[in-house]
Amino acid sequence: MTANVFAQHHGKSYSAFNCDTVEMTATMPENSIDFSVYSPPFSSLYIYSESERDMGNVANHDEFREAYAPLVAAIYRATKEGRVTFVHCSDIPTTQSKDGVIGLYDFPALVREVHEQAGWVYHSRVTIWKDPVVEMQRTKADGLLYKTFRTDASRCRHGMPDYCLVFRKPVDASTSKTPEPVKHNEHAYPVTAWQELASPVWMTIDQTNTLNVKMARDQADERHLCPLQLDVIERAIKLYSNEGDTVFSPFMGVGSEGFVSLRHGRRFIGTELKPSYFRQACKYLDEAERLGPVSDLFAQAAS
Repeated sequence: MTANVFAQHHGKSYSAFNCDTVEMTATMPENSIDFSVYSPPFSSLYIYSESERDMGNVANHDEFREAYAPLVAAIYRATKEGRVTFVHCSDIPTTQSKDGVIGLYDFPALVREVHEQAGWVYHSRVTIWKDPVVEMQRTKADGLLYKTFRTDASRCRHGMPDYCLVFRKPVDASTSKTPEPVKHNEHAYPVTAWQELASPVWMTIDQTNTLNVKMARDQADERHLCPLQLDVIERAIKLYSNEGDTVFSPFMGVGSEGFVSLRHGRRFIGTELKPSYFRQACKYLDEAERLGPVSDLFAQAAS
């Protein structure tokens, strides 16, 4: 199988492709990826482009599942034994007009189902705390309004966190050992760092620490519709990859996962369907190589 690549750009430590990620990932060599991290389209919640290849351009969750499953299977084949994929997602609000009821759709459950059907082991989950006041101000959701709390609290709901689901490719049952394990130096990563990463709820993620905010310099720069926080990517890379490992993002967007990977001494492969996002990602990836690696994985967020 060959992939239809519309454009590509390469650096010393990365390759970026403007293409259909399902087609491209299916051509990747078996057991070639050390770690993948990404935020998939949240079913039909957002429309990123007009392309019929865009997974966001689906009518319902069943159509999204059908489009997403081949990608998950391809990432499984390309991932090394014992290594993991890290998927950022959240519940999806339902509406009266579209769904017939106001509530929530359990999108993380769909993500888990698709991965387990492809052979992945559901390995871990972390919840990312988000301020409900900020969500209320941004969405004006009736269930978060104080007025609703006073007049009919049965309609109230809690704020919506994000979730990061971790899936691991099984290892040989006869040894139970990862052929190429991820190792951490106790001096570089003391027990306090591990305790923060091991927490089931990450309370200190800065929701504004995105590549849009950090790097965009003028109105000509492409802004991603909902970029993944750099804090989240940094923690994932810190926990699940070694320096020199190859990190993959099938939904590269403007290059957030690649930017962080390169700044922390990893190699990167990314695919992105939307041309404007791809072009912006190439600029950020080039900038990351120009800046070079940083020694402290949390330094970028503080800089």
